[in-house]
Amino acid sequence: MEQYVIKGGIPLIGEVEIGGAKNAALAILAAAILCDEPVVVDNIPDIRDISVILSAIQSIGAEVERLGRHTVKITGKTIHMVHVGYDSIKKIRASYYLLGALLGKYKKAEVPLPGGCNIGIRAIDQHKKGFEALGAKVKIEHGMIMAETDSLKGAHLYFDVVSVGATINVMLAAVLAEGNTILENPAKEPHVVDVANFLNSMGANIKGAGTDVIRIKGVKSLHGTEYSIIPDQIEAGTFMLAAAATKGDVIVRNVIPKHLEAISAKLMEIGCQITEEDDAVRVFGNSELKHTQIKTLPYPGFPTDMQPQMTVTLALSHGTSIVTETIFDNRFKYVDELAKMGASIKVEGNTAIVDGVKKLTGAEISAPDLRAGAALIIAGLAADGCTVIDDIQYIERGYEGLDEKLRQLGGQIERVACEKDIQRFKLKIC
Repeated sequence: MEQYVIKGGIPLIGEVEIGGAKNAALAILAAAILCDEPVVVDNIPDIRDISVILSAIQSIGAEVERLGRHTVKITGKTIHMVHVGYDSIKKIRASYYLLGALLGKYKKAEVPLPGGCNIGIRAIDQHKKGFEALGAKVKIEHGMIMAETDSLKGAHLYFDVVSVGATINVMLAAVLAEGNTILENPAKEPHVVDVANFLNSMGANIKGAGTDVIRIKGVKSLHGTEYSIIPDQIEAGTFMLAAAATKGDVIVRNVIPKHLEAISAKLMEIGCQITEEDDAVRVFGNSELKHTQIKTLPYPGFPTDMQPQMTVTLALSHGTSIVTETIFDNRFKYVDELAKMGASIKVEGNTAIVDGVKKLTGAEISAPDLRAGAALIIAGLAADGCTVIDDIQYIERGYEGLDEKLRQLGGQIERVACEKDIQRFKLKIC
């Protein structure tokens, strides 16, 4: 099984280009099947999750053509089934977007319960509530979510909790429903807005995405389009935190700075210097970072997907920081791995108490999930000595060429396949 081996203690310096947003791309690719005409989607990241959902879309009969590493053409006219097989989609959480898209277009859908990272309970009750409000009957049997209706009709829906997945899924179903749909208390994340913009480019009528109320006027059909995905705020944030933790100086390009405001604010609070341009953010990591408090919240609050990376940075900051996780209930599993590197973190329920240490030291550790894996890479880059990270398949679900981009910034990291490769790296660098 492949691993990352890292020689730490070197500040990251230089420029890095951010790719398309994974979470937007997964939903938009599912949404592309809502029309029969060809849809071309550009700036998609070349990662495993994208390959999985494209394979699933192809398995139900849609035509999928790769026009380049970051561009795909999807034609939904040839879809001949509404049952998505378990094996083709089980590994990713975004499988449920095919439920909303198939239900919206064909009034029937059968999709496996979602997989992805084990970071806590991620119920689909708000999805079910939304589909039922539109007139569908929803049941769960044999590990499948099944939804069916004779017709979808617009409805007024209030989400009990803010849910990105449910907001997008109900939008996908509602764009072809009869009448008007109003979604109150929806998620406001940038990728929710991106999906709405994509649907509007296909002829949908959605207003208010990114605000407290989304209004959808159902249309009879959608048409083909060409669309480019927004930059990935989490990839951008990961490099920003890597610059801070390694005391580096990194310009993160191809970003929308407004999407990064919560991250930038906390970095400035702990002592980093942040400079914004139209499509770039520069992070200069101070040698003496300070403690702070973090509480994850729905956008525009501090993103849960950045919590592990921020915690690693705070583990190297002076004083005691408090990190509170309000979105997922199992997102501190990486703390045990950080402890092997010398971090001082105590977890009490959904709160981590982080006592900053002067340095971390290299160790053999395992990535428990996608974002925690990225955080452990940051820890390895900042640590003294060599770090070996197992289970990197989690990391590669969400980051394209992460090791290559880090090497461009001066990071000493390699992807290795065996113990001999690790020893060769250590002899050369460590």
